[in-house]
Amino acid sequence: MADRRLQVFHAVAKHLSFTRAADALFMTQPAVTFQIKQLEVQYGTRLFERRHGGISLTPAGELMLSYAGRILALSDELETRLGEMTGEMRGPLLVGASSSIAEFMLPRVLGEFNALYPQVRARLSVANSESIESRVAEHMLDIGLIGMPAKLSGLASRSCREEELVVICAPDYPLAGMASVTPKLLADYEFISREPGSGTRAVVEAYFSAHQVEPHLLKTQMELGSTEALKGVVATGLGFAIVPRTVVDKELRLGELVAIALQPPLKHSLYLIYPQDRFQSRLAMTFVEFAASRLKEFAA
Repeated sequence: MADRRLQVFHAVAKHLSFTRAADALFMTQPAVTFQIKQLEVQYGTRLFERRHGGISLTPAGELMLSYAGRILALSDELETRLGEMTGEMRGPLLVGASSSIAEFMLPRVLGEFNALYPQVRARLSVANSESIESRVAEHMLDIGLIGMPAKLSGLASRSCREEELVVICAPDYPLAGMASVTPKLLADYEFISREPGSGTRAVVEAYFSAHQVEPHLLKTQMELGSTEALKGVVATGLGFAIVPRTVVDKELRLGELVAIALQPPLKHSLYLIYPQDRFQSRLAMTFVEFAASRLKEFAA
């Protein structure tokens, strides 16, 4: 229902590429360019700086982006509410998840939910826990699934799953033959970490601190922005990492990685987060209940 030009602008601003925005919108690049030019003529200002090798937002473009996200979200909410008035479960569902959850758990949950409600259009955004929390708080996402409880005001957190974290390393890494390892022992080995803002990183740092090992004293070799990247680097023998056991099932079966128990054990919860201070559609809350139930079964 939102102005098509606003949707096009939002896509270009997010991708910072006319070509990638055109691909995402199933449009031609000239059509995308034309829509942006229309907006610039309408408001009498440039929204993008064209420069060799790419584009960037002007100050006017930054302002428009901040409003465009909210306008498009309200348009989606209107569509959902109108659907509810007719008794249908339909419309967009904007879900955000941290990378490990998005890669290893959420696809199955979203697929099963779509099979139950085929008129729902789920859109999944992937980022670290901190980023997802911010976007839910800004009403850019309906629901987030992250590795820590929400810290921002106005958000509700619902624990939906508990999982064990383990040390992983290559089969020929010095730790590989051990049955279990302590935080103090790990301080003597090379550590491959998740990036700042990751829920897993926050849990791991708290664990080390609680056992008298300051995180900044660890022999951190690298910080990586996804679980897949983390596993790939660890498999080369560069160091160890700490990840949820469920994300390494395949690599353990293939013998590419070894898992070692932490002593004392380390567990953490996954949380569904959503705004408390705004209208919650029946669709969003139905998904919260469905996801909480399915993720608990997934853990069993």
